[in-house]
Amino acid sequence: MDDNGYEKIIIWADKREEQTELVKILQRKCDLRSKVLNVADYQLSERVGIERKTVPDFLQSLIDGRLFAQLSSLKQMFSNPVLLIEGDEGIYSERKISERAINGALSAIAVDMGIPVLWTKNQLESSALLLAIAHREQVQLKKNISIRVKPELRSLNDEQEFLLAGLPKVSTVLAKRLLKEFGSPAAVFAASEDELKQVDGVGDVLAKRIREVLAKKYEKSILED
Repeated sequence: MDDNGYEKIIIWADKREEQTELVKILQRKCDLRSKVLNVADYQLSERVGIERKTVPDFLQSLIDGRLFAQLSSLKQMFSNPVLLIEGDEGIYSERKISERAINGALSAIAVDMGIPVLWTKNQLESSALLLAIAHREQVQLKKNISIRVKPELRSLNDEQEFLLAGLPKVSTVLAKRLLKEFGSPAAVFAASEDELKQVDGVGDVLAKRIREVLAKKYEKSILED
């Protein structure tokens, strides 16, 4: 499609993306607007939010535990969330992370969380992909582009599910199972690894990770104030 066909397409970019080449490319091709987004780096319609990560960003967020928390929030906010991984770097050679661990994370994102993972080589390819998705959403499917805000939690049960879904690799579905089994978030937090593994969907690795996140002493990053 000719770039002119995208002139009326609206894409919202998070303020933190303003200095990227991707934003500069999109500004020349569509109606690119910038705002502090609660969740996502780019919003293409009311249902599509994009979390964009370069290969190094993806690996670092996997190491420091931010990745699944970010994607969990993305999934709660958008019915059609997408993870975009960008870069020519070899994802298996860029950092000292085992291929098995990387593949396990990608599998959990695609299969357990149901979030599509799309790959591009550079920011130019990313711009073409975002424009194509936005065109399909806004022109072909007539989806609204209203900015999403954090939804009001309707009840105490919703808040409890939201709290547990913030744990690594815990989806809203799994949060409900945990609450049904233990009765309250406090009981989930107090459960042992063996007790957690009694819940469908919680295996050895996840049970250990949940206990580690809940029990490990907080150590303030040297990068923080």
